[in-house]
Amino acid sequence: MTTEHAAQIMALVRSGKLRNIGGRPVIVPEPRQPVADHHRSYAVKLALAFAATYLIWGSTYLAIRYAVETIPPLVAAGVRHTIAGTVLLAWAWARGYRPKREHWIAGLAVGGFYFLGGHGSLHWAEQHVGSGLAALLIATEPMFIVVLAWALGQQKISRISALGLGLGVVGVALLVGAELTMKGSSLLGLLAVLAGSLSWSAGVVFSPKVKLPEDAVARTAVPSICGAIMLLIAAGAAGEFHTVHLASISLKSALGLVYLIVFGSIIAFTAYTWLLQQCPPALVATHTYANPVVAVLLGWLLAGEPVSLRLVLASVAILGAIVLIRRGERTTAHPAPVAVAEASCSMTECA
Repeated sequence: MTTEHAAQIMALVRSGKLRNIGGRPVIVPEPRQPVADHHRSYAVKLALAFAATYLIWGSTYLAIRYAVETIPPLVAAGVRHTIAGTVLLAWAWARGYRPKREHWIAGLAVGGFYFLGGHGSLHWAEQHVGSGLAALLIATEPMFIVVLAWALGQQKISRISALGLGLGVVGVALLVGAELTMKGSSLLGLLAVLAGSLSWSAGVVFSPKVKLPEDAVARTAVPSICGAIMLLIAAGAAGEFHTVHLASISLKSALGLVYLIVFGSIIAFTAYTWLLQQCPPALVATHTYANPVVAVLLGWLLAGEPVSLRLVLASVAILGAIVLIRRGERTTAHPAPVAVAEASCSMTECA
């Protein structure tokens, strides 16, 4: 063995590439990244993204309840959408999006339905109703969308969808019926949530008719900023700014608002838009079934919200109604079911 060969062997030993296996020196090749590792990494990303849409969006209802405990509801919603919308618009800008005048006009119209009417009423209502109850009532969005699209001649209602609508009415009646015999603002809170669900649904039906940005992130950012402006104007008109005192805002409310902005709006929405690029929309829309269940369980575990037999029966009825409506939409050949698919972007998603 020459001196040069000996030096090469010593270099291999020091690098760890030459090992003694079975009594013989063997050169160990460089490890290669297995194809399975790539698939495993992709599967983990999918799991985390679905967990974000299922769990985070389900938890935002409780976060809203905490936020509005010491922060006026319209102020909370306005600040929430101002920050989230600005971050999302900056993200879209970095991707090359540039807003046009027609985008802002469309954003004002859609933002009024989504954020002023939808989220504004939801934030106000959660001062008076439980987070789980609010989540179940928000789950009526697909029902409102089907009825509105039918009233505008955009689609027909199949027998299965009609059955789903009837079952959904039963579920809502179970939730609201108990409040009809009680005095106070709880009934007004329930009606406000339903009004917000109707407003959001109208935005879903109306949004394809206006020129919103094609960029997925900007499509949420522009209406969010426009809605935030309207929410802050409404808060000023309602005198809410006079009641805001930083010293009186609890840590729970502040953390609730931060959670809504960072997790509900930015992280979960990022996961949602990524999932839409990776999976069929119908699969992504399954979070519609999970969110109310998560909200009810978290409200019970963390906020002591009661889970009565009436609530359980109403949950089964409303979730069953969503299943029937989505199945009924697949039986119709009219292209309008796309609007119902968009309903999967619920009131907590684009927050």
